[in-house]
Amino acid sequence: MQRNAYEQSTIKKVAKLLRHLQKNCNVADPETVKLYVSGKKCGNGHKENLIEAYAIYIRSEGLTWNQPFYERYDKKRRAPKEALLDFMISHFRLEMALKLSLSKDLGTRPIELTWLSVKDIDLATGIVSITGAKHTVGREGKLKPKTIDLLKIYIEKKQLNPNSTLFNITSQNMANDYRHYRNRLAKDYNMPELKQIQLYDFRRFKASKEYHLTGKLLLVKELLGHKDTRSTERYISLFDEKNITWIPVVATTEEEIKQAIQDDCILVCQANGKTFFKKPA
Repeated sequence: MQRNAYEQSTIKKVAKLLRHLQKNCNVADPETVKLYVSGKKCGNGHKENLIEAYAIYIRSEGLTWNQPFYERYDKKRRAPKEALLDFMISHFRLEMALKLSLSKDLGTRPIELTWLSVKDIDLATGIVSITGAKHTVGREGKLKPKTIDLLKIYIEKKQLNPNSTLFNITSQNMANDYRHYRNRLAKDYNMPELKQIQLYDFRRFKASKEYHLTGKLLLVKELLGHKDTRSTERYISLFDEKNITWIPVVATTEEEIKQAIQDDCILVCQANGKTFFKKPA
C-alpha cells in the first residue's frame, strides 16, 4: 500500500481491520472470511470496510475471489448546537481549544488540521490556505477574531516560526485525544449530550450553518473542498435559527454601511437615521 501511495492513516486502518480478521477467521480461505463477515453483528458499513481491507490483501497476494458487496444504509447526522461546541472550546486547554475552534471556523477534516503550518495563515486577515485531503481541492477559509486571538497566544507559547507545523500530531491521535477530553468534560459537568458530538460534527456544523445563511450549495461545496455536490449534501442538515448567535451592527455613516455590506451583514431595518444589521457570531 505504501508503494501505491496510500495515506498512512489508510494503511493503519486497513492493517487494523486485517488483524481483526486474522484473529477471528482463516484469512487464507476467502470463503471462511466471507462467512465470518456475513455473520458478524455489525452494520453494513463496517462489513464493507472489512471486505475492502481483505480485498487489498487478496490483490497483494495475486489471488482472485468473488468479492461480496454490502450496501450501506444512508443516514444523515444533525449538526450539533453551536452553544455546545462553544462550551467545549471554552473549557478545553489551549491546544485542543484551538484545534476545535479552527475546525468550527474552517470546516476542515482532522487530517487537514495536522497539515497546517504557521505560514498558511494570515494573522492580520485570518485567511487560511487549506490543503485538501482525500483527493479534494485546496481552498481558503477565514478565521473569526476569537480564533485568531487563541492562535496568537498558542504561537507565542510554543515559540513557533513561520515554517513550523501548528500541531505535531496524527489525525488518529487527535481523534483519540478529543474523545478523552470530551468524555471527561461530559462527566465533570453532567452533560451526556456532549458524548454525542463527534470530531467531524464541527465540519457538519460549518456546512449546515453556511448553507442556512446563504442558501448556496455551491458555496458550501467550495468551503468544504468537495468535487461533487452529492458529498456536500451529506454534511448539510436542518438548521434551527436558534442555533445561531447574532451580533447587532449599527451603522450611522455611509462608510459604516459599506463596511457592514462588505462583512456580509444582514439588513434588519432603518430607524432614526440609523441602519441596523445583524451578523452571525
